[in-house]
Amino acid sequence: MSRFIKLDQINPEEQLLARLAWACEVEGMTQADAAKRFGITRLRVNKALGEARKRGILRVSVDSIYAAAAELEWELEHSFRLTRAVVVPSPEDAASVTPLVAAGLGAVLGNILQDKSLTRFGMSWGNTLNRGTRNMQPLNRPDLEILSIMGGVSRGSDVNCYEITTRLADLCNADHSFFTAPLYASSEESQEMFLEQDVIKDMLKKIQSCGAVGLATGDLNSSLLVRDAIPSGVEPAELIALGGVGDIMGYILNADGGLIDHPINSRVIGLSLEELDKIENVIMAAGGVHKVPVIAAALKRGLVNTLVTDENTAKALVDVTATQQTQRGA
Repeated sequence: MSRFIKLDQINPEEQLLARLAWACEVEGMTQADAAKRFGITRLRVNKALGEARKRGILRVSVDSIYAAAAELEWELEHSFRLTRAVVVPSPEDAASVTPLVAAGLGAVLGNILQDKSLTRFGMSWGNTLNRGTRNMQPLNRPDLEILSIMGGVSRGSDVNCYEITTRLADLCNADHSFFTAPLYASSEESQEMFLEQDVIKDMLKKIQSCGAVGLATGDLNSSLLVRDAIPSGVEPAELIALGGVGDIMGYILNADGGLIDHPINSRVIGLSLEELDKIENVIMAAGGVHKVPVIAAALKRGLVNTLVTDENTAKALVDVTATQQTQRGA
């Protein structure tokens, strides 16, 4: 719709911005062609388009169910200094969150694992990771080694680290190795004895050399950790009472990303969180608003490089950051 100018003069700068915005965004001209058409440099065109966006002359409208997710990816990356965020739309039925997040993870894994520079990839355990491997297309990577990076549980399950590692290796036509130890030792003393074993030392060194690892996480109410792996004699309620919000690789975190003061954190057999932080690309796949506190804790600690989650969870995570900034400014 045409608009009447309110002044009896022309603003040549704004006029050029409008012309360039129309030429490049509506007519589909390249910046080089627009520069030639209007007798300016390509650099001037590029800067002018940026100025047009800044002033609101040029506005982009993305009409898609994935539009909000794309915006949230950008917000998550900037809020938590992530290398990449992948946000899938949230379903109407909350029970379908895990399959959707897993589908997003499958696409991420497919891209990462086809990179020939990656020779070792580590995998933890959990339902999202299990489903993620089922959303991957097969690859031919005989030069790749897939490693389980957590101790296992005695109960047979397709979400156990051993089964997930084997399935992913089969999908990639890759070698695989297991971290053959329980997730928790019976005491801090026995944990130290485990870590002194040559076979454990050697495997931990291999895990530390991974270029990327895949992690899941859970809360302390109904997670797989609580159901299948938490040591006897340890009650989730006591971990929650100490500020626990969930686990990363068996370590129980508080809301700020620190370890709670409980002996369970001294019984984990595996990488320390400090060692995990040295791995180049730590990929976390987790969705559902009930997991927001533990996901936020891991992000605050700086453990995660790539996050795969759903839209509602992403919104809640962004709100956590906004709330904290408001509180700091108060």
